[in-house]
Amino acid sequence: MTHYAPMVAALVSGLLTLVLLLSKAGKEVQDIPNERSLHETPVPRIGGVGMMAGILTGWALMFKLLTWWIALPAVVLFLVSLLDDVKGLSVGKRLSAHVAAALILVFGSGMLEQYPFLAVAMLLAAVWMTNLFNFMDGSDGLAGGMALIGFTMYGAASLMHEDENQAMINFAVSSAALGFLFQNFYPDKVFMGDAGSIPLGFLAAAMGLWGWQHDTWPAWFPVLVFSPFIVDATATLAKRSVRGARVTEAHREHYYQRMVQMGWGHRNVAFAEYALMLAAGASAVWAERQSAGFPWGLLLAWACIYAAIMLTLDYRWRAFQRGA
Repeated sequence: MTHYAPMVAALVSGLLTLVLLLSKAGKEVQDIPNERSLHETPVPRIGGVGMMAGILTGWALMFKLLTWWIALPAVVLFLVSLLDDVKGLSVGKRLSAHVAAALILVFGSGMLEQYPFLAVAMLLAAVWMTNLFNFMDGSDGLAGGMALIGFTMYGAASLMHEDENQAMINFAVSSAALGFLFQNFYPDKVFMGDAGSIPLGFLAAAMGLWGWQHDTWPAWFPVLVFSPFIVDATATLAKRSVRGARVTEAHREHYYQRMVQMGWGHRNVAFAEYALMLAAGASAVWAERQSAGFPWGLLLAWACIYAAIMLTLDYRWRAFQRGA
């Protein structure tokens, strides 16, 4: 049954997302545009329900292979985030749930006993990944595409280390993202909402930790795989913090948002980001297979690539503002 899990995840995700889109819920739970949005008309934000149902259904076919300290907090985050999508929760309540999920991850994985200092770093990293995936979910097909590519790279690396079980667990996540993308790619008909983006961010961190603990990949591997999101969100937060802006306030300052505003369009931004994601993920898989050493050269090359991209976009954004 394990081999069928990704296919089942994709089918459940795609079909349930479509059903929800046509249902009463699709008309009632909507993302209303505001001055911070990139869309102009209300869009249902119930896609995360279909996607998470796909993931959990796929995982149910290989239940004995799962670890509770990943599955339990992911489900809790899904339920809390769904409540936020429907009713709205305060920042404090949402963040409390994110921290609680990260604590379960750190304690359940045994990191606190083995590596106390690393456990604190992992706690912060898990909370940040949980939130940054949500921050980057603001353009058609972007977050879904990152999940499709990122978790596929996790699965591919697992297969190369002959860990078929972990590969299928990750492929179930990427397949569910693919099912969701059929309704989310430009022109989108549905958003995943916090119910999708928050658990995905957590799973990116949690699966990365699990693979590291199993010696499937080194610690730098998940960071490079998800670096397109990590770099954009972290650089944007840092710039806003330096300016004294509220980091919890909604905005349109992410690089992908500025690309859309400068006229790239959602489709072109998605394709550009997909190319970047594929390049980062493929290079991570390649480097991981070369040697056990730390890939200083590759990471330095990617640092230069990201710096060049950000400097170019910053320059063009200033020119765009002057001409506006």
